[in-house]
Amino acid sequence: MSTKEIFQKITIKKGDITKENVDAIVNAANSHLRHGGGVALAIVKAGGQEIQKESDEIINKIGFLPTGNAVITNAYNLPCKFVIHTVGPIYGEGNEDEKLSRAIYNSLYLAHLYNLKSIAFPAVSSGIFGFPKDRCAKILIDTAIDFLSSIKTSIEKVVFCLFDDETYGHFEEYYKNLLKE
Repeated sequence: MSTKEIFQKITIKKGDITKENVDAIVNAANSHLRHGGGVALAIVKAGGQEIQKESDEIINKIGFLPTGNAVITNAYNLPCKFVIHTVGPIYGEGNEDEKLSRAIYNSLYLAHLYNLKSIAFPAVSSGIFGFPKDRCAKILIDTAIDFLSSIKTSIEKVVFCLFDDETYGHFEEYYKNLLKE
């Protein structure tokens, strides 16, 4: 697949991820899948408490979700089919860039395993977890490009759906600079 074809699969937009009409949205979760703030709370509010209940069932089976890993639940009242919950790093814990990249890669891989065609990401780890927004943009976009160029996948569309102007600006700027290269 050419670089141009890969870039055509990526969209940067400002909006509310809970309204995205894609196969799966990604939740920036904590390791106990307690959806009490940020995008996680917004997803449960829009999708219903069943998302929290299903997350609790997963945690009861596995104990906790390690940083960089991802699991999937149904989306219930959301317009998408699934929610992929991934745990990004807390800024300052060490090796954050690699952990964030792994969280994004594993989310994409889970979507691939479910044969999904479209997925939307928030700016994982850049809110409550304090990850710098400019580095977040670079890692998320680079990881998506690497994934799409290294594996024959069902994924046709990767959306970075960003809630605020500042975060959107970082993603848009980094992506536009890549297109110029």
